[in-house]
Amino acid sequence: MVQIPALEIVDTNSGIAELPKEHVLEVQNLNIYYGEKRAVNNISLEIDKQAVTALIGPSGCGKSTFLRSINRMNDLISSARTTGQILYEGLNILDSHINVINLRREIGMVFQKPNPFPKSIYQNITHALKYAGERRKTVLDDIVEQSLTKAALWDEVKDRLHQSALSLSGGQQQRLCIARTLAMKPEVLLLDEPASALDPISNAKIEELIVNLKKEYSIIIVTHNMQQASRISDKTAFFLNGDLIEYNRTKKIFTNPSEKQTEDYINGRFG
Repeated sequence: MVQIPALEIVDTNSGIAELPKEHVLEVQNLNIYYGEKRAVNNISLEIDKQAVTALIGPSGCGKSTFLRSINRMNDLISSARTTGQILYEGLNILDSHINVINLRREIGMVFQKPNPFPKSIYQNITHALKYAGERRKTVLDDIVEQSLTKAALWDEVKDRLHQSALSLSGGQQQRLCIARTLAMKPEVLLLDEPASALDPISNAKIEELIVNLKKEYSIIIVTHNMQQASRISDKTAFFLNGDLIEYNRTKKIFTNPSEKQTEDYINGRFG
């Protein structure tokens, strides 16, 4: 298999702490600003390993901004700045010395709209692997099959791997994007409303895929679909106006929330 470099830091004096084995991430006092506006307000929570964590809340409440902070995608926004810590494998990944390219290999992200490269299905999977230095065809072939199988797409495309990825349906394109991310052997998957633009059948396939993938990966998903969150997640975090209002096991959030704001949102009184 292609060897993906581990996270690297230059300054070994940056904050290092051991995480409990059941947690993959620990967020401490996280604030995210766009200019002078604070979009995420002093968030602290722990993300479980090999579980699905759903982030819910109305549009503009900070959940996608929070999600993007976990693999430093907000760095691409010039006005964005962040304070606090996000610990992953004992490292504060917000530290300026973190190798962000390696971080995004270990914490992969799939976006709301499918964004396959205008290349073949095969090249979509192998593009980043080749960039990382893997050239052996047998290894690349194996990773393509493994990734597409994990994404529940192999049987549908195995006879047309060299056709354009743009010829796939929307749901297939999204599963290809998931397979492309899995090819880099991440530990964590960030999913930003991955099924919101898909038809009900494709949506169901994505949900089934997520439930299967949590056996190997830690998954964090942003969703506006309350039924989806209740079906596939183990824990749910409810965001409102940049605040984390409530975070608990999904069953409790949906049947017996501790906060009235959570109950009102889940019951459709606003949002």
